[in-house]
Amino acid sequence: MQTPSSTDVDAFAAHLAQVNQRLKAAQLGFQIEQRGRKLSLRGTLPPRPGSPRLRSHQQRISLNLPATLAGLKQAEQEAKIIAAQLIQNTFDWRPYLPVAGGGRLHQMDLSQKLHAFQLHFFAEASKTRSLASVRTTWDAAYEPYLRKLTRVAQSRGQLSLAEAIYATVQSFPADSRSRQICCTTLKALAEFLHLDLPIDLKTFWGTYSPSKTQFRELPSDQEIVAVYEQIPNPAWRFVYGMMATYGLRNHEVFFVDYRQLEQGDPDAMIEVLDTTKTGAHQVWPFYPEWVEHFQLRHPQLPPITTDLTRTTLRQIGQQVTRQFRRYQVPFSPYGLRHAWAVRTIHFGLPDAVAARMMGHSVTIHTRTYHRWLTRRDQQQAVQSALSRNPLKAPAAAFENP
Repeated sequence: MQTPSSTDVDAFAAHLAQVNQRLKAAQLGFQIEQRGRKLSLRGTLPPRPGSPRLRSHQQRISLNLPATLAGLKQAEQEAKIIAAQLIQNTFDWRPYLPVAGGGRLHQMDLSQKLHAFQLHFFAEASKTRSLASVRTTWDAAYEPYLRKLTRVAQSRGQLSLAEAIYATVQSFPADSRSRQICCTTLKALAEFLHLDLPIDLKTFWGTYSPSKTQFRELPSDQEIVAVYEQIPNPAWRFVYGMMATYGLRNHEVFFVDYRQLEQGDPDAMIEVLDTTKTGAHQVWPFYPEWVEHFQLRHPQLPPITTDLTRTTLRQIGQQVTRQFRRYQVPFSPYGLRHAWAVRTIHFGLPDAVAARMMGHSVTIHTRTYHRWLTRRDQQQAVQSALSRNPLKAPAAAFENP
């Protein structure tokens, strides 16, 4: 980079002095400072996020603007905007603080903001989940909807970002799963960008509920056994049997510690590894008899790529789904998982235990399997009431006249 001449330096210093004189005359309370080759503002500001200070005090805002005439002009506009926000008590430090990857949100275009959001998502989600799980969630539930937002924003350049977000949400069918996921994703993006949406995205969710679509036809236990016998490939029979017996997700079969099962553990417990979507958790078989019937003590997995530096959990799961279709299995892989969950309800397994084995929260478990849980609880209540009540219907009420 070319070093400015002394004449250029003096000319810029003169312009800087003129701008600061205008800010002082307008009583905006700010002064623009040159720090190296960048410009910043200095003035009385509220405490930064995380600061132990409670009252406003003299601070600098790094504007990340170049010390040029163009940068100086933009810095003067920023001073006016921030001064107005302080008067209206709407000033927020966060857009002026560096985000993951560097840079400041208020100076980024949409593609840069989305990249910063991705870095933020991975950094935060990786604190509690495996990288493979985080990548799968991003690929399935975030990236498709952010790509759609980008297309909408590019094709309709007259829209503000908030308007582009609403247009993106409304491009998906009402009362659909895709619209609900889109709302969740773009709400998270808006929160990251500190973007005030005048209409809460929840109002666009509609009436979609997983329970309406997931349980149209749960396979019966007899059907599960019959279909197993029809799968010609032993390795894919093993995958099918594990999902049926342990209620595993598509990809989880490939990330299991099978040692206790192979060593003849009478409980036939397995442990799903922490590389999966919801981390490590232990699972017991329902029915235990299926461990032997499906020959699960002799693991035989198909030779598919499980190196998560070359594939994702979602892609592994999709391969399972394709094989189910190839072998004409009359229900989806998740049908086996839901059938397992309902089976544990009939066995009387506590909801908290079943939820833990499935690798999700009790709240999700209760909401997803509400229909069967309600029926179980009502049935138990009726049986309990009848067992405690000695009253019998009078025989005369049933005698023929």
